Amino acid sequence: MNYDRILIRYGEMSLKGRNRKHFVTKLKKNIKFILQDFTKIKIEADWDRMYVLLNGEEAELVMTALKKVFGIQSFSPAIKTEKDIDAIRSAALHIIDQAHIPGNTFKVSARRSDKKFEYNSNALNHAVGAHILINTEDIRVDVKKPDINLIVEVREEAAYISGQVIQGAGGFPVGSSGKAMLMLSGGIDSPVAGYLTMKRGVNVEAVHFHSPPFTSERAKQKVLDLAEKLGQYSGSVKVHIVPFTAIQETIHKEIPEAYSMTATRRMMLRITDEIRKNREGLAIVTGESLGQVASQTMDSMYAINDVTSTPIIRPLITMDKLDIIKIAEDIDTMEISNRPYEDCCTIFTPPAPKTRPKLDKIIMFESKFDWTSLLNEAVDQTETVMVSCRNKKGSEEDLF
Repeated sequence: MNYDRILIRYGEMSLKGRNRKHFVTKLKKNIKFILQDFTKIKIEADWDRMYVLLNGEEAELVMTALKKVFGIQSFSPAIKTEKDIDAIRSAALHIIDQAHIPGNTFKVSARRSDKKFEYNSNALNHAVGAHILINTEDIRVDVKKPDINLIVEVREEAAYISGQVIQGAGGFPVGSSGKAMLMLSGGIDSPVAGYLTMKRGVNVEAVHFHSPPFTSERAKQKVLDLAEKLGQYSGSVKVHIVPFTAIQETIHKEIPEAYSMTATRRMMLRITDEIRKNREGLAIVTGESLGQVASQTMDSMYAINDVTSTPIIRPLITMDKLDIIKIAEDIDTMEISNRPYEDCCTIFTPPAPKTRPKLDKIIMFESKFDWTSLLNEAVDQTETVMVSCRNKKGSEEDLF
């Protein structure tokens, strides 16, 4: 007797009311995409649970893939049995036999949602626990900190028995909360911002500004590698690579040095907003953290934000750098972000950028040059690359 399914719990999705079906359907679609290499599996979705029927597939491999699917609060490898106490005892003992090391402790956590079943939760705890104690050597009960927590759920259709609960990625299914453009620089912060935004159910497309010959092809590849890491959580990430050299050179010539950084960020935001409109996105995501650098002071963000009325999502705005680094390490983007290839944000950087730029001044400086054709040209010449978690280019339909 082996595990025949993975039982998936929704967590925060369970708080949804009449629109829960939308989230469950999206989660099922995302799981199906992530598990598409496992050709034998079948996915069944209920109101408060989802099941991945293994049909002979390796449970450990399937569970490894599920750990990166947003919308899953937790999951358990499980055995389905008839609602019969002997069948439940047999499955429970099998799980204990596989997991037990002499000297281990255990407890039974039973839940009976089918109130017609002859044993209530406490009676199930005692009936299953006694069977294990009688038939297993060198094991004892510990209800507070057991080595093995045996979970028994008796539902309307069947009973499910599991020996472990694995934490999922949490949040909402990617794509359930709309689409946004992520300004992906190649540094530490923006990939973390993208990850946290996807966790809230947002389908993210990345916008990267590339300024050859000042930035290299390696810097561009660095961003694509970061997008691939994010794609492990969202299926695929579309990356829009904007040619930014002409605009940066013009800023360097036309804008006073102290305000050049503010102007650069404003031009980036304008272009990102145009791409957002073309892609029917609803917001822009940045990796800004308040006060971290000169362009991320309150005054700077106020002056930069003036170019758009589009909502700007800043998941890192109040986070310490060490907290951001911890998440970057957890999602395995840190090493890539630390590669020594400069992005366009680091070139033409003035020695003393304004930390409290005045909005009226930057508007006045920009008004002396017509930026329209340069901005339109950058949008028109943007290169789009689909980066898939499956390490190959995909179609737009691959996206969650």
